[in-house]
Amino acid sequence: MIKTLRRPRGEYSALFALMIPIILQNLASSSLGLADTLMVGVLGQNELGGLNQANTVFFVIQLFTFGIQSGGSVLIGQYWGKRDIGAINRVMGMSFYLSFAVGMLTATAIFFFPTQIMSFTTNDPALIDCAARYARIVAYSFVLNSLSMVYIGAQRNAENSTLGMVVLVSSSAINIVLNYILIFGKLGAPAMGLEGAATATLISRVCEIVIVAAYALFFDKKIPLMPKKLFRPGKIIAKDYIKYATPVVINETLWSFGYSMYAVIFGHMQGAADIVAAYSITGSLERIMLVLCNGVGTAAAVIISKEIGAGRRKEDVVQTGNWLLTLAFITGIITALLPFLTERFLLDSVVYKVFRVSSAAEEIGHMMVLVTVLRVFVKTYNYMVIVGVLRGGGNVRAAMILDIIFMYLWSIPACLIAAFVFHAPILVVFLLAVSEDIIKAVVGGVLCSRGTWVRNLTRDEV
Repeated sequence: MIKTLRRPRGEYSALFALMIPIILQNLASSSLGLADTLMVGVLGQNELGGLNQANTVFFVIQLFTFGIQSGGSVLIGQYWGKRDIGAINRVMGMSFYLSFAVGMLTATAIFFFPTQIMSFTTNDPALIDCAARYARIVAYSFVLNSLSMVYIGAQRNAENSTLGMVVLVSSSAINIVLNYILIFGKLGAPAMGLEGAATATLISRVCEIVIVAAYALFFDKKIPLMPKKLFRPGKIIAKDYIKYATPVVINETLWSFGYSMYAVIFGHMQGAADIVAAYSITGSLERIMLVLCNGVGTAAAVIISKEIGAGRRKEDVVQTGNWLLTLAFITGIITALLPFLTERFLLDSVVYKVFRVSSAAEEIGHMMVLVTVLRVFVKTYNYMVIVGVLRGGGNVRAAMILDIIFMYLWSIPACLIAAFVFHAPILVVFLLAVSEDIIKAVVGGVLCSRGTWVRNLTRDEV
């Protein structure tokens, strides 16, 4: 392991230069989710649960658009290695078209049918009402967010991860301030409660797209916009995009839908209000804990795809992958300690008192956080395997199969049977939900060790 970590100093510098802004960007986004949870949690347990159930639906939408962005990033990263700016513009154009179409379709459905859609996530009338009120206001904000994230993702794959940090830290700060003002009625504003949180999110997304547009039009030097290629991607890039991005879109869509199914299962179990409240708190903590692994994995994908596009030998790329997998293993151990420390020092003394949750929800929350220690460790490694190595290396099909097969063939059916046939306690169901990550880590490690994941997806001429 120590031998694998011996790399030229410049490679660590390049990794940290990419990784740190991504971590800060993800930390800002996760902190925003925690701030929403904290402020809305003060309103009551139903509002907290409704926010979580609404975000379960939006999580699926975000992961679908993330799949579109990531599918394009596979090509953008390798074309960046070749310094083919024209091809990058064409790939960005495909991503913009798809993100806008999907965002508008889903946002319109949620705007007009919020109650019906939120009823899918839970059968508790109070939670459905809160979720629908929040979702109807927030819906179109995700159209704006999807467009900005496509551009930010392209810049990140061109080794400019600072832009995403600046944009999302700024929009998150705006959102948190507006949350405080609009939820509780400060500075002369009316106290809007849950609707205030939704309005704050919408306004912050508007600010986000304005910042991105200003940068793209007046300050971008990495990927100058080429309107003819951006708006007319061409048949060649369209075919390549469909071929290589489709598995990523399917991957992220099915994974996000499957992951959201756990929240749906919890929302239909006996004592759903307590379970969902505990899961809301645990999920917010988990997302913060995973920002480090997300940063390492995403930066790794940029490094690997650039090396392949630049024409480096396969053996050298495989060595880079082994180095990054070792870093992920170490990072997972460190990151997994964070939920344990949180459970020991913050939940009872701070979090549960602020949220005013029931004693049953507190007990469930303690159990979920302890299981999350294991979950964070294996997810850190899995993120590097799937996003960093397999997807960054161009083997998008293997990444897709690994990410979803154990979820759909084992974990979700096992949770459904345990919860609704055997009426197992939440501890058993939650452990079954985590079990797919453990299986995935073992199989993913074997796949990466073979070194067959290196694929050059670029063309000499577009």
